[in-house]
Amino acid sequence: MSTLRLLLLALLVYGACLPVSFAADASTHGYKLSDLAVESASPNVRRMVNWVIESNNNQSMPFLIVDKLQARVFVFREDGQLQGASAALIGLAPGDESVPGIGDRKLESIRPGERTTPAGRFVAMPGRNLQGQEMVWVDYEAGISLHRVIAGTPKEQRAKRLASPTPLDNRITYGCINVPASFFDKVVMPSVRPAGGIVYVLPDTKSLGQVFGVDGMK
Repeated sequence: MSTLRLLLLALLVYGACLPVSFAADASTHGYKLSDLAVESASPNVRRMVNWVIESNNNQSMPFLIVDKLQARVFVFREDGQLQGASAALIGLAPGDESVPGIGDRKLESIRPGERTTPAGRFVAMPGRNLQGQEMVWVDYEAGISLHRVIAGTPKEQRAKRLASPTPLDNRITYGCINVPASFFDKVVMPSVRPAGGIVYVLPDTKSLGQVFGVDGMK
């Protein structure tokens, strides 16, 4: 065997023995760690993306991850490719469950401590509210949806909260998830229209394992 062939064989063997890992721009099923790094995704978001695409929990549908602790929404293609991320407004009160029957109550009857954004896996569908405005239903029974940021009352200053650099002031809604109008129109709706998608709302009081039932997920 020639010296050149021996050298090529050695290179092939060496390459086959290298450990496989997610490099900065490597991808599996379209998922790129570099994309999430640019968006400053939390470790919990990365864990969820890994679990979703490896288990096909999204059933080959586009999916969204709502990180309540960081007050951010991430939108992914069905193969895990990040389509976009944005700050979000969430429920005023910490908590991972909705009060039973809250979806049938009038907003003015919902006390501040009941205004939670429930955690979990939801099959979401595009729809419209009573005013005909587009929204994505997350938990229909609880009246929870994802939609364009609304004006709210002057003292709420929702647009200002959404634009602030910290998530500390992003808890203000009755439980719905508010995002900038441009993000909703250009990223969210094209991803879930017309067949819907899966929304994963990460917990703020429970663990990922408690909410999603994944062994070893904290």
